[in-house]
Order: sequence, then structure tokens, then C-alpha cells
Amino acid sequence: MKWLSNSNRKPVLILSSAVMAFGVLAGCGSKDSANPAPDAGDKGANTKTAPFSLSIMAKSFTNDNASPESKVWKKIEEVTNTQLKVEFTPDANYNDKLNITMASGSLPNVVFIPSNIIRIPTVSNAIKGGVFWEIGPYLKDYPNLKQYNPTTLNNTSYDGKIYGLPAVRPLGRYGTSYRSDWLANVGLSEPTTVDEFYNMLKAFTNNDPDKNGKNDTYGMVVTKYAGPWDIMQTWFGVPNKWGADKDGKLVPAHMTPQYMDALKFFKKLYDEKLINQDFAVYDSAKWNDPIINSKAGVAIDVVDRSYQIEENMKKVNQNGTIGLIGSTKGLPLPSTQGHAGVFLISKSGVKTESDLKKVLNFFDKINDKDIQIMLNYGLEGTHYKVEDGKLITILKPEDPQAPDINNKNLNQLSVGVPNVLDTAFKPGSPIRAKAAEVKAANEKNMVPNPAEPLTSAAYTQKGAQLDQIIADARVKFIVGKIDEAGFKAEVDKWKSTGGDDFIKEINEAYTVAQKK
Repeated sequence: MKWLSNSNRKPVLILSSAVMAFGVLAGCGSKDSANPAPDAGDKGANTKTAPFSLSIMAKSFTNDNASPESKVWKKIEEVTNTQLKVEFTPDANYNDKLNITMASGSLPNVVFIPSNIIRIPTVSNAIKGGVFWEIGPYLKDYPNLKQYNPTTLNNTSYDGKIYGLPAVRPLGRYGTSYRSDWLANVGLSEPTTVDEFYNMLKAFTNNDPDKNGKNDTYGMVVTKYAGPWDIMQTWFGVPNKWGADKDGKLVPAHMTPQYMDALKFFKKLYDEKLINQDFAVYDSAKWNDPIINSKAGVAIDVVDRSYQIEENMKKVNQNGTIGLIGSTKGLPLPSTQGHAGVFLISKSGVKTESDLKKVLNFFDKINDKDIQIMLNYGLEGTHYKVEDGKLITILKPEDPQAPDINNKNLNQLSVGVPNVLDTAFKPGSPIRAKAAEVKAANEKNMVPNPAEPLTSAAYTQKGAQLDQIIADARVKFIVGKIDEAGFKAEVDKWKSTGGDDFIKEINEAYTVAQKK
């Protein structure tokens, strides 16, 4: 059986009002030529208009935020003809701040919601009540914003309409990182099927892949984070969270026959000790350690993990190398959500269509290549330098920065479309080049979750409980605490707890969406 290299991270994202967190950003402005975007203004005019005032509430990850004294800040204002007013809110306090702001009804120009908007009732209700602008029909007029992937836009839609600008993340983000030096030592080739993957794990466990003469290695490290199971199950034909049955009805992944095939494979890996036996409680913060320390040979997660592992491993083992597998043989790959939240434009802060276009123009302009690079890396010669086409960091994110060069947290303004950062500079190493290659290739072979933009009252009320029932049942099956009948009993429990209503409501929403 062919295997679909890594894909969806978590089956159904569990989000609620209490989980609302991230940067709330307001953006607007006219083009650096002084004209307000594809607005009803004089496109060919050279007369500079007055700066458009922006109120921005943004999430911060450091205490020493950028301020209007910053050269980066001033450059953003210059190219967008705006006057920025940014209120940074620390990550730890952001949930409360966002809830208070939403409840107050006094919103900044743009609110960043760190999840799918339908997962947060206060946000979806606000959209339904006309609090935010519908922006879908306008995106085609902006050279950067019109490049959004349709899957990403659909994933963040509400009632079939686009209200937000997604903060883009790769749709094909997942991959299998493995010790390529170990694979050579055991005489195997990169796997392209489930059986070949199993044989790799078996060899990494039993065939002394590090050549130290000891039986002290195992195949793959798994943590209490469930992502690897969600990814691997797709190799068996399990749908991306939801899939259509023969009658066109949506069925949750765990109720498909392929799901049990995947569970039996996972149990086999556990029973044969090809994975760490404490996976259910293993701290995900220590995920890389067993590979770096030559105890395990494989990790399945985001492709970025591949170079994180190799770069840290080189500090203790110069001979260690990491390989990376993405979607192979043209097989489909379940997509991620493709975003880390969305920017919503409030009607209370942005009262006219003309101003709406200025907001969209602001986001479009700051996603030009040179501005994206500046927002994320800072000023060339100050924050970084380029040698032989490679970016070399001068100031690290944790380094203190004088107010005039401080660019901290301004990257929270960028939606990252199109993605220019992966190709802006030469990769620092072959594995970084491979990571960028895999992400791009994966996007050609993805299966989206058809239920991503759909909502359910039952899930809103009981989603965390429903997800926990299946998550616990999967672990219990893998470690042998329940058998197939026991798993079926847990699914029945899931259904009676609210799962049946969840399925019914998702299919009702799906039917409506199909007609639009």
C-alpha cells in the first residue's frame, strides 16, 4: 500500500472564546504613490494624500516592542501612506484583551483572530450581525492578495463568503524527518510505501544503525502531541478529518473502515517497540532529543523540524544527517488549514468602502517582497547581512535594540501572501533547501478537509469532550488497553455524547454550502 507522507496535524481544531489569541492588527492606507489602492481615486495622480490613520491591536512576543521611532515602522508608514497606532498586547494577556475588546463593541480597524472564525461563537455571531466587512469580491483587485490559495480562503470562509485575510501558513507543511546516515548504514533506500516505512523503523530498532555495537536505538519518537498519528493514518486512505461516503454524506475520519487499518498498524509499531513506549506522556518539548542523541531515527511533523534537528545534531555529531520525505509518487496529501488565523476588518473602525480599500491596500503593499523581508528580518546591514546569497543574522530576536532600529513584533502585520521568504535567500544548508522543496511539492498533492469552513452547535458546546473521547480511545487501542470492540464502544459513546448531532449538523451545513 502506498503511503501518503505527512499531512494533517490535528483532526478538528478545538477552539473557543477562551482560546482566542494572537495579533489583532488594523491596516489601511493608500499606495506609496499616494493613491488609495484600486479605489475610486485618481490612479495616475501624483499628488500625495494625507496619511490614513490606523488603529492596531497586535499580539507581542517580546516586551520591547517596535515603536514609531523605528526606521522599519517609518518605512511601513511611508510606503503605505499611513499613520500607525499600534497597541501591543503580551501573548499571555491577549485572550482577555481580545474578549474585552470584542465585548466592548469599540473595535480597531482590523482584528486578528487566531483561528478559524467559525470556531469562536462571539466572532461568528459578530459576522452574522454585520460587524465586519465582507472582502471576498475585492481581493482580485490587489496584486498580492489575489494570490491567496483558494483552499486557504475556503477554510476561513463563513457561510460561503470571505470576511478575513488569512495569515498564511503552508498547506503542505508536513513531512517525515529521518536519520539519512542511519538509513545508509542499514542498507535501505528512502521509503515510498507503508511496508518500506515499517522496514525502516524495524532496521533502525534492530540493526544497530549507529554502529556502536549496542542494542540501544528505536525507530520513531512520538510524543503526547497526536499529530504523527493524524498524519500517518492518511497513508491508509483515512480522510482529512472528514470524508464523503458513497452517498455523498460527510463522515468523521474515525468512523471510516480505513481508520481501524491505521490503528492496527500503530499498535504493531508499539507492540514491536519500534516507537517509544512512553509516547502517551512524552513531552513534545523534548521531541528532537532522541534523534539528536542517536536514540531514535524518525520524527513525523512539520518539515521545519528536519533542519532544526540536523542543525542541533551537528553540534554533537558532525556525521549525523537528516533526510526528509514529503508526498511521494503523486499521492494526495491532506492539507493543513493553511493559516494561523485571520484579519477581520471592522465596520465601526472602517466606515466606508473607500476606507475599506485603503485597508486592503495596506495589507497588499506590506506583502511586497521587500517589505515582507523587512518585517521578518529587519534592515539589511543592521539586523542581517547577505553573503553569497545567504542571510546571516547580525541581531538575534532576543538582542536588545535601540528604538530607531527596533523591528520586534512588526512581523505580526504580514499575511505572507505570496510566500517570498522561502526563496528570498539561498538556503543555509541542503536540508533547508529540501524543506522548501517538500513544502512546495506537497501543495500539488493535497486533500482539503471539506468540513473546515462548516460549523456545528453541538461541536461548539461539546467539541473538546468529543475530541478527547476519540483521542483517548486511539491511545488505549495502540497500547492494548482496548480491542476493536472496545474502540467501537468508545465511538458509540462519542455518538451518544453529541457526535450524532455533530454529524447531522455538519451535513446540513455541507448541503447548504454545496448549493451556493
